[in-house]
Amino acid sequence: MKKVLFVLTSHEDLGNTGEKTGFWIEEFAAPYYLLKDKGIYVTLASPKGGQPPIDPKSDAPDAQTPATIRFKSDVETQKVLSQTHMLSVVNQADYDAVFYPGGHGPLWDLAEDKDSIALIESFIKNNKTVAAVCHAPAVFRHTKNENGKPLVDGKKVTGFTNTEEEAVQLTDVVPFLVEDMLKANGGIYSKKGDWESYAVEDGLLITGQNPASSEAVAEILLKRLS
Repeated sequence: MKKVLFVLTSHEDLGNTGEKTGFWIEEFAAPYYLLKDKGIYVTLASPKGGQPPIDPKSDAPDAQTPATIRFKSDVETQKVLSQTHMLSVVNQADYDAVFYPGGHGPLWDLAEDKDSIALIESFIKNNKTVAAVCHAPAVFRHTKNENGKPLVDGKKVTGFTNTEEEAVQLTDVVPFLVEDMLKANGGIYSKKGDWESYAVEDGLLITGQNPASSEAVAEILLKRLS
């Protein structure tokens, strides 16, 4: 049985706004169910372990999808989610691939997390796929390839766009913009229209632009695993 590690944020404060953030439900639920329903074994981890914070906006009526609705009534998965492993104790050798759901949380913790950086570099070194959607490509901010260059350097990538960040009025709140960072790190960045599904695959990297791209990223990952 193929095994995939999901790494979720543990960060819940939306900058200095007094509002909460975390991971985006759709970006967890859509890939989780797509893989699980195909017999992939999914393990969850986060920097602090335990229950990762859910972005309250991702629970709003206009953010609902079949996957989020399924999650809301799925007590078993909710329990699994409440017991994520601590990131510091997981080992890439136990998994075939790693997937990072987005939400604004990763911009603050996973982008800077030493365990996450080492984990991604270890997956790549061992020729295993690393996937990230929406804000989660933030995790590539400090990751390096074997030549010591940014991991995304010369790679086709996507991620949450500057215009999408403007649309949610958080351009001045976030610590950095995903699109700008990927370009600054030498990534060959491309995008579709705001909120359109778009996923890009290059070598061992799979990236998705926004919440609507979650399933597309998981589908590419599933093909890879099979």
